[in-house]
Amino acid sequence: MTSYTSRWLVRDTARPEARIRLVCFAHAGGSAAFYRSWGQSLTEVEVHAVQYPGRADRLDEDPPHDLVQLAADIADALEPLADLPLAFFGHSLGAPVALETARALQRRGIHIERLFASGSRDAPLPTGLVAEEDPDRLLEDLVRMGGTDAEMAADPIFQEVVLPYLIADGRMFHRYTMAPEPLLSCPVTTIVGDQDDDADRRPWSALSTVPVQEVGVPGNHFYLIADPPYSLLRETLSAPRPGSC
Repeated sequence: MTSYTSRWLVRDTARPEARIRLVCFAHAGGSAAFYRSWGQSLTEVEVHAVQYPGRADRLDEDPPHDLVQLAADIADALEPLADLPLAFFGHSLGAPVALETARALQRRGIHIERLFASGSRDAPLPTGLVAEEDPDRLLEDLVRMGGTDAEMAADPIFQEVVLPYLIADGRMFHRYTMAPEPLLSCPVTTIVGDQDDDADRRPWSALSTVPVQEVGVPGNHFYLIADPPYSLLRETLSAPRPGSC
């Protein structure tokens, strides 16, 4: 088992017996801490969470502004971990970041086992969207979607620390133009809450050569705070794989 540390990846629980590594990508304004408990709960896999620049212990760095370049940098950090199979879980903004990271690794001959696109549905890309940069509106949306509670969102320290990279993440996402290729050759599972009107829309069925599995769960955009999809992840990652990408 590889012993590895990187400013890009956080691993809270080592699993030397694991046969697969699950790499988790956070939403806009999120950090690796969002997945802190996953490594303790998912005992069958070794969980690594991506730490984007500009937050947490990387607060002194500039937030990313180019999503494809961000993915290439993450791919660099993941190459040493490819001695075991890799699976990706990306929530909201994390879903396209996971997509582009999988593509970057695929170009290098490294194939992931599965991509979980959480808070993202299989649908045509929306058009005409503009990044929201009004701080008050952003905080209202974050509370409405369940990403944080109203008391925390009202905290001036929270606003001072989080709002700059939340705004930067939104800019990066809206500047991102997704190329139609290269196609993934791994299975994709989309996971969307039945009350989620804010899900990322992406033509996943046209982005992979393997049929997409669509999973609906109870909840809103941040369904996974109250009920992380551990059972789905265990069941899916332990099943025989139909392909890899």
